[in-house]
Amino acid sequence: MVSGMLDIYLSSISNKMNVIMKVPTIIAAIFIPLTFVAGIYGMNFEHMPELKWKWAYVGVWIIMTVITVIMLTYFRRKKGL
Repeated sequence: MVSGMLDIYLSSISNKMNVIMKVPTIIAAIFIPLTFVAGIYGMNFEHMPELKWKWAYVGVWIIMTVITVIMLTYFRRKKGL
């Protein structure tokens, strides 16, 4: 009987930890593509034509914002947040 109670306790603790770990996982999943985009544009390339464009900086910010909104929407629809 004590062994069964211990199993129930450990199972409930594990479920609580899974719920808690879901939030950092979602945050990491949102920042991975943003880090990738920032990493590409943070390199010292000379032959990237979009670096010379007038609206390139704003364009990258818009792309990163759109990626974030899409991922947040996806996670909300999947009941992740």
